[in-house]
Amino acid sequence: MEKPDFWQNQERARTISQRAGEIKKEVSAIENFLNEIGSLRELLSVSRGSEEILPDIEKRTAELLMEFEHFELFKLFKGPYDKGNAVLYIYAGAGGKDSEDWVAILRRMYEQYALKKGFRAETIHENWGEFKGPGGQGLKNVTLLVKGEHAYGFLKKETGVHRLVRISPFSAKSLRHTSFAMAEVMPEFVAPEEVEIDPDDITIDFFRSSGPGGQNVNKRETAVRITHKPTGLQVAVQTERTQERNRDTAMNFLRARLYQKKLLEQKELRSEVRGETVSAEWGHQIRSYVFHPYTLVKDHRTGIETGNVSGVLEGDLDNFIEAEIKYS
Repeated sequence: MEKPDFWQNQERARTISQRAGEIKKEVSAIENFLNEIGSLRELLSVSRGSEEILPDIEKRTAELLMEFEHFELFKLFKGPYDKGNAVLYIYAGAGGKDSEDWVAILRRMYEQYALKKGFRAETIHENWGEFKGPGGQGLKNVTLLVKGEHAYGFLKKETGVHRLVRISPFSAKSLRHTSFAMAEVMPEFVAPEEVEIDPDDITIDFFRSSGPGGQNVNKRETAVRITHKPTGLQVAVQTERTQERNRDTAMNFLRARLYQKKLLEQKELRSEVRGETVSAEWGHQIRSYVFHPYTLVKDHRTGIETGNVSGVLEGDLDNFIEAEIKYS
């Protein structure tokens, strides 16, 4: 960076400057840990087992351990897009009205999680159901853009089937019902060279943005839907005011969905090579949320579970998400 010609190639210079800043931040964190440990050792040696000082040492040691585990977690984000924003797509599976209500509940759960992490969740597209339930207006599918440092790194393992077991609010006989929803998490931006899209392979449709109950929120056809004909994948964007901006955003999201599909195919291929069971089209069930006959949320990959279902649905997902990151 000290070379006279460093800024002649500005794109390369920005990349190196950013990486240098990351390394400095990392080195500073390690130095702080070493200084804290040195101070605690020194304090412990002079305390001579004092009952007045030991509780403070134990408290600070526990805090330091938590800080170090947090630091270690960030070291696990090694993917090319882990530091960036995430696109979260949730859509209803088998279960009818209950599944549409389940999508609305999951949407709020991830919005609350984003809020607690200091991220910002923006709705990119929503396709409303016809009925209201405990989750509010039901949703056939919804797309959220979660903005924040390492948002994709934290959320990318949430891709998979989420299963809900409860007494159905739509059942006149109060019967227990099992609902399914699928979550897909993609990076907001994927480099064009990672996934090439042939213009002949896509169709672009324009339509009016709409809200719950079909209320028009935009009288012009600015919303955009792009269909990738070879795979059948679709993306829709309705938040921007012009067709052009919605179309550009939709193309970015389509590229991200194709990138995520490629990653899943690679994972399945590795599973076949190892002789493991390859998941079905819907993907494997990653987590169950049970309200009846008992309360339990269980992650089927890591075995992490809790009886505090309401807390999880309010966005308390750290234990599940961090365990899966470390497990992977």
